[in-house]
Amino acid sequence: MQVTHLSQQSMGGLAFGPRRATLLSSGCPVIGGVSPEYPNTDNPRGVIGMMRYMRMLPIFLLAVAALVLGAAAPEAWAKPFSAAKIIFEVNATDGDAGIQVFLDGEPWKVVKIFNPDNEQIFKVLGTGNLGMFGLTELFSESNEPPFEEVSLAEVLAMFPAGKYRFEGTTVGGASLKSMATLSHVIPCGPEIVSEDTLPFDEAIIGWTPVTNELDPATEECGESTDLEIVGYQVIVGTFQVTLPASATQVTVPPEFLEPNTVYLFEVLAIEASGNQTITEGSFETE
Repeated sequence: MQVTHLSQQSMGGLAFGPRRATLLSSGCPVIGGVSPEYPNTDNPRGVIGMMRYMRMLPIFLLAVAALVLGAAAPEAWAKPFSAAKIIFEVNATDGDAGIQVFLDGEPWKVVKIFNPDNEQIFKVLGTGNLGMFGLTELFSESNEPPFEEVSLAEVLAMFPAGKYRFEGTTVGGASLKSMATLSHVIPCGPEIVSEDTLPFDEAIIGWTPVTNELDPATEECGESTDLEIVGYQVIVGTFQVTLPASATQVTVPPEFLEPNTVYLFEVLAIEASGNQTITEGSFETE
């Protein structure tokens, strides 16, 4: 039998010999479609590609996380106010009640407060040069109508207990956000036990400790003792001092008094929630 040798040239450049080894992108030679590194697969390029995708997966997940966080930036990245508080103040002597709001933070141009039902109840907006310059600290108190016009129970119903959301925008456009809790636990007013006439150089104002909660139904001191007094505040003219919960009296420095003069004063009982109740009194120096 005659065997004819066909050269590569005679077949138009196509050789019938063994296929040359091919280098994959990983540097592994592939002979006959099989990789020595992955001998059990007929698709080494698919395996290498999958490994490449697996190496890229953490980077992809980080990019997705950054997009999600960026979309939530106005809410999730808001800075807190340095202070945010909302409380009740009751005057047991006059028989009235109102709301007080205090906040502090970076220079802001607008502030809003929302109640637990997500209703906006307060807004302050700086305009013109003040809006550009910004505000920081703010204290405000509401009207305090007598209980004959608006009962204590009605006041509490107007301002439900719960979380109040403080939101603001700084002059630089950054978001501010804090939560403050408003409680319906209101202390009774302190009972004044000091005399109506006091020595000019030793004027001592005294009171009994507050242990009970104000009853909204009767607007009188109730039976509930489920409260925590954290301090007392005494105000006599320009003299003002805050004392610990254990205090039951204070001596007014004579530098703040004149002989033979009538002075009005206030003693406030302060509850852990921040709610406070005032009892008013007076004395005359001798």
